[in-house]
Amino acid sequence: MAITIGVVRETLPGERRVALTPDVAKKLKAKAVNLLIEHGAGDAASFPDASYKDTEVAVDARSTLGRADVLLTVQPPTLEEIAALKEGAVTIGYLSPHLAPERIKALRDHKITSFAMELLPRTTRAQAMDVLSSQANIAGYKAVLIAAEASPKFFPMLTTAAGTVRPSKVLIIGAGVAGLQAIATARRLGGQVEGFDVRPETKEQIQSLGAKYVELGVSAAGAGGYARELTPEERAQQQAALAEHIKGVDVIVTTAAVPGRKAPRIITAAMVAGMKPGSVIVDIAAETGGNCEVTEPGKTVTTANGVTVIGPVNLAATTPIHASELYSKNLYNFLELSIKDGDLNLDWDDELIAKTCVTHAGQIKHEPTKQLVEGAQP
Repeated sequence: MAITIGVVRETLPGERRVALTPDVAKKLKAKAVNLLIEHGAGDAASFPDASYKDTEVAVDARSTLGRADVLLTVQPPTLEEIAALKEGAVTIGYLSPHLAPERIKALRDHKITSFAMELLPRTTRAQAMDVLSSQANIAGYKAVLIAAEASPKFFPMLTTAAGTVRPSKVLIIGAGVAGLQAIATARRLGGQVEGFDVRPETKEQIQSLGAKYVELGVSAAGAGGYARELTPEERAQQQAALAEHIKGVDVIVTTAAVPGRKAPRIITAAMVAGMKPGSVIVDIAAETGGNCEVTEPGKTVTTANGVTVIGPVNLAATTPIHASELYSKNLYNFLELSIKDGDLNLDWDDELIAKTCVTHAGQIKHEPTKQLVEGAQP
């Protein structure tokens, strides 16, 4: 019997993405599944109902949720949405399991099988499903555009009849997907770009994009391609070197993140106080605490010495067409592991499925989340 894949309108303020685009809907129909989408679910991403060919449009979220065998989401489902799902249904999307124990309990108690796409193993085979990478690309791009608009200086060097305008000095902190995209974008805008990351293997990547690698004398390579936490001594050394370096920088974009934890604090208030008036910091780690001590999520702060610190949130949602297209393709590639002849068959021997699963059959399968939610229970 063919499964029904459902999509509802995202309700988080500012969220404009949709988990299913018309192109991916067409691919899923070719897999002999049924598709059900809430009226207007794609409107904010510029995908009206009429663009979803051969897809049933439901009048509201509840009627979609009650019939869905598989629910595709961008933001984690709300408690109300979880309660409206039928027992045994499957949810796939962002889940932020470390931030919302009540949501995980609800998924467990309703016997919902949930997959958190941010837990997907970072392997070569998983690249086409990697939502963190696809959305981080957008965040890095938009962060530089925000910085360029906020800066009182041009990014490129300009030669005019009135004289030569020197290029802005731009420092990108963190050389993951977002950081590398930020470097590439800042270079395209003509900035004099530098990059820094505590992982020494990123030096070649930074230089390959035409940026200068900043040597601060700290190396902190960690597991899975992420940086480990710095020791107090390493952090003090890094901050002392960075504080001196950023005195001459016009724009900083910070992108450093550690999955499942607060963002590492890299730029202190004292360091900001030492920067030039008119300097700009865009901190895209704002949602998880920020890389800069002055950052306030969703706000722009101007310090006493004239430095602008911007803490944008959910940057991917500000480019909803391409963000949705990339995200929806990620989900399709993950679903393709399990769909055959219109039915869903989960292969628990596949590490991509097993390690991405958070709840199944009334149990929490992801051990760190299990410890967080149930560890303190008697």
